[in-house]
Amino acid sequence: MDGVKQDSSIGAEINLGPRFNHLIQNFEAGLIGRIALVDRLLMALLVGGHVLIEGAPGLAKTRAVKQLSNHVDTTFARIQCTPDLMPADLTGTPVWRPDHSTFEFVAGPVFHSLILVDEINRAPPKVQSALLEAMAEQQVTAAGKTYPLPDPFMVVATQNPIEHEGTFPLPEAQLDRFLFHVAVDFPDATAEREILDLVEQERGGNLPLATDKISIVEIQQARLQVNAVHLAPALKDYIVRLVMATRDESAGADTRAKIEYSVSPRGSLSLAASVKARAFLNGRDYGTPEDVEVLAGDILAHRLGLTWKAIAEGDTPRGVIAAILDRITPL
Repeated sequence: MDGVKQDSSIGAEINLGPRFNHLIQNFEAGLIGRIALVDRLLMALLVGGHVLIEGAPGLAKTRAVKQLSNHVDTTFARIQCTPDLMPADLTGTPVWRPDHSTFEFVAGPVFHSLILVDEINRAPPKVQSALLEAMAEQQVTAAGKTYPLPDPFMVVATQNPIEHEGTFPLPEAQLDRFLFHVAVDFPDATAEREILDLVEQERGGNLPLATDKISIVEIQQARLQVNAVHLAPALKDYIVRLVMATRDESAGADTRAKIEYSVSPRGSLSLAASVKARAFLNGRDYGTPEDVEVLAGDILAHRLGLTWKAIAEGDTPRGVIAAILDRITPL
């Protein structure tokens, strides 16, 4: 994955699956009805990817990232995007120091391990470009100098799909840098009732604080274990055939006719890496076709562009990926 750095000297003898499963249980306890989102945030952390969360206001998008920061022993920063935001507000800027007669670079909030970029589609293109370098290369260039970002480094961005005035849609190049694009919907009545109880408990101070956090060393160890998860040749072929179906007519000429631009090879790489992470979190040392089918929509749909005709007829990228999954079966 882009920007992942791992210390090969770190041992992977201890199985860290139970540690992360315990983290998931605590994570979900403070985030009612968002099991899929929790899983994808943890998978992204395990493979060094980034997550885009899309949903209407009030659906716990920001809360999810804050909950993650409470359970992982890394630095955290929140960037609230507005149309007047400047790249230096993210990356930092050189500041003149009269006492030394020199410029000193003052790092911005992007120099943290976990970054919440709230309402990313409100940020102007220049800011999105600055963030793209950080996400793609795990570095920042300012005043002609390049500065490395911490490891681990993870961006979780949110956006509101129902508000369009004063927004700047993310370009395809930046969408492609997100490992997952997770769409969150409204909770059902049961979940909403549990949310009321949870908030009441929080306001009463009755919830324990997270003390047993996952350390950076444990994250690096877990990444080595995720990399060691086995993907059978037939499963790799299945992943490739799914992606190739967005480029040829193997899923049917009617499906191919709806696609303006296809999924890039980064889609195959992202899906394979995420399958390994899901297997690890489920206590397996091998991936399965079910892993592929569960994750394909959140990994491939935002990398797919539809024709205007398909959009006008009500088709969606997720619907096209679902159709491809129906027609392309595992070997």
